[in-house]
Amino acid sequence: MASIAPCTPALSAAPALLCLSNCPDRASATRIARDLVERRLAACVNLLPGVESVYRWQGAVETGSEAMLLIKTTPRHLEAVTARIVALHPYELPEVIALESAGGLAGYLEWIASETSGDQPA
Repeated sequence: MASIAPCTPALSAAPALLCLSNCPDRASATRIARDLVERRLAACVNLLPGVESVYRWQGAVETGSEAMLLIKTTPRHLEAVTARIVALHPYELPEVIALESAGGLAGYLEWIASETSGDQPA
């Protein structure tokens, strides 16, 4: 029986960010995800439909069904990712939260860096 090597954090690998943003529907989430990947601002964006959100907005507690975006990018692209989300998002105040990776599979982190490098189309 073959053994499987454990996945250990690669602290010296290329830095990565996971950005979170919720959208009101799958169509707007897909539009934003495709734009970010096509522009090489993100290596991958996962869409999680059916997220239920409870939040306070303009003094009232609201609930709603949303689609969550999990955006894999690098620190140098955070400003551009944020700008594209603001430009494309239908919400008045879209969520953009960036979480730094503490490590991960070195090959995957390098893939994120590779897919977000180079010239980005306008």
